[in-house]
Amino acid sequence: MKMKGTVSDACHSVKVVEGSAAFQDVIDNHIYEQTLTQKSAFFVADLGVVLWQHVRWRTHMDWIRPFYPVKSNSSPVIIELLAALGTGFICASKRELELVRGLGVSSKDIILSSLCKQLSQIKYAAKNGIDLLVCDNEVELRKIARSHPGAKLLLQVAVMTGCQEEEETAMSLGCSLKDCRHLLECAKELSLQVSGVKFQIPRHCQDPEVYTHAVSDARCVFDMGEELGFQMHILDIGGGFGDTEDMLQKAKRAVKPILDVYFPPSTGVSVIAEPGAYYVSAAFTLAVNIITKKMVARDCSNDSQDRVSADDEPEFQYYMNDGVYGSFAYKLLEDSIPAPSVHKVVSAEEPLFSSSLWGPSSDGLDRVVEHCLLPELSVGDWLLFSNAGANSLGTLSCHGEEHIPHIYYTISAGDWYEIQNSGIILDTTMKSISLVHCLPSTLPKDSVSSPA
Repeated sequence: MKMKGTVSDACHSVKVVEGSAAFQDVIDNHIYEQTLTQKSAFFVADLGVVLWQHVRWRTHMDWIRPFYPVKSNSSPVIIELLAALGTGFICASKRELELVRGLGVSSKDIILSSLCKQLSQIKYAAKNGIDLLVCDNEVELRKIARSHPGAKLLLQVAVMTGCQEEEETAMSLGCSLKDCRHLLECAKELSLQVSGVKFQIPRHCQDPEVYTHAVSDARCVFDMGEELGFQMHILDIGGGFGDTEDMLQKAKRAVKPILDVYFPPSTGVSVIAEPGAYYVSAAFTLAVNIITKKMVARDCSNDSQDRVSADDEPEFQYYMNDGVYGSFAYKLLEDSIPAPSVHKVVSAEEPLFSSSLWGPSSDGLDRVVEHCLLPELSVGDWLLFSNAGANSLGTLSCHGEEHIPHIYYTISAGDWYEIQNSGIILDTTMKSISLVHCLPSTLPKDSVSSPA
């Protein structure tokens, strides 16, 4: 497995670092550098995590080809790496299409997934030979027929979960089973080709029965399509695989038996999936800096029995140099964001205070963490948010690209060589990525603190 190119002609460099503490050393080094300069927020990405996730996917889900949703994390390095590993890509906008195409991804490996497509997106897809489009209503069918008559459609079918709140969301993403025949007949009338079905299991739903119903519904749509003369050969089972091996195995146990019943290999149907957070969540750590703090009246309702300050001690509000209008935009998708670690030495006896973490906008909605227990921090201290790779680096930034934190890419030498020995082969050469071999950290021991 090789990454060709030199530092001078590559767009991105990846540091190959030695030692068991290599990743932490990289974070320490960049915090040290930022402390001496502008103290900007930044990401550190461990590409070894992405590669190992691909190894696990091949181990447990080898009969399903992954198509990576670019909206999960649009880092060009991640996209080029996954393309070299043989994944396809799910794009929801013209900008995502341009990004992926610009990195050399073949049009046949791209799906335009937006259910409400602008004409410019459809025309761009037609001009660039991107034929696979997702659709769930007649209006979109007619738009596609006018602007991309050679398209091959995947009908998105709604998933019934049994949970009213999730069902309302799911029903907005896909057509009902009873509407599918009408759409198939409409597609035939418009001389459009329907090539398969897509469904999306809500990310919080782990009930195997939901997969059973979704796959059986997809089989019904396949049968209807084949009855009308369509060559149905693609089944997209969406995302929702979590980001751990245990969660991946659980998804496999839920979906494989029912796929074997309704879509066995003998049918010739290509099964694909959309693992997004699975690949990138754990690979990225976000480092942010405390820019100001406030002492406020304490809210005792959030107290726990853990190490905590006395009843008469205060609560702190800390303001960081990144927030929900930047890298924490995924706060809108999550119930909560886990508390960060503190990048300084903290003794076991040091008291913890009730704290909340805010972005820099002075907006009441810019609250990143509602409540956590932290030692008292000072302006200039650093916090580390792990598992920050999913939905924090989309192609659209609320404040523009100039406000996106810099990303430092790394991989440990051990991971690099072990993954090569595991049999992973890159399908293409990553011409815009260059490996830079680095020596272990030479920072003075007292120049960077260890995380708490």
